[in-house]
Amino acid sequence: MQLFYNPDIDETTETFSFDKEESKHIIKVLRKKDSDILHVTNGLGLLFETQITLASDNKCIVEVLSIKKADEPKFRLHLAVAPTKMNDRFEWFLEKATEIGIQEITPIFCDRSERKVINKERFEKIILSAMKQSNETFLPKLNDAISFKEFVKQKNEGLQLIAHCEETDKKSLKEVLKPNENVTLLIGPEGDFSDKEIALALENNFQPVALGNTRLRTETAAIVACHSVVFFNEITNK
Repeated sequence: MQLFYNPDIDETTETFSFDKEESKHIIKVLRKKDSDILHVTNGLGLLFETQITLASDNKCIVEVLSIKKADEPKFRLHLAVAPTKMNDRFEWFLEKATEIGIQEITPIFCDRSERKVINKERFEKIILSAMKQSNETFLPKLNDAISFKEFVKQKNEGLQLIAHCEETDKKSLKEVLKPNENVTLLIGPEGDFSDKEIALALENNFQPVALGNTRLRTETAAIVACHSVVFFNEITNK
């Protein structure tokens, strides 16, 4: 199934049109024509089966034939991750985390961060593309970048965890997870969190966790954490 995206449609929508760029892609590149079926999501869990009524590369119009609503996730996974020095590594994380099933991502700037600027628009495009590629109907939320200090002082529901490399008393991620509980997890930059940041996180009720016995790159740690939480909930909900 090839999936398209339109954020402005809902259960009351009967017909709608794609913008010029998407219309051109549908008609000129994919060679779709009148009466062809297109599957569309609004990123909020709705899957629309539609039929082309006007195959114009300026304004492709479709009629909604049916709507399916996906089950809401039983938990929310929110990863706060320090952007990597090399952009492509962070973009890889965004793509794979979306495919695995993350709900929310916040880039955080830390004491040892080597990158202090991000291109949010590009990141959002990568997440959207990954959602469509994996036939998901929920679009992960990408928040504005924020400082570590600001983030840990925010209120987050459920488990609050920090994964760091310091040799301190830490439980494994698997030990602290509970079925269907929301999780907010901090992943630091290439140089790890500073001692000051770790102390601040603990003061704000974040629990330290280990992601394994080896030292992981930032993007690898984020993917390991993402998959671990999703997989844990999948097997415990069977």
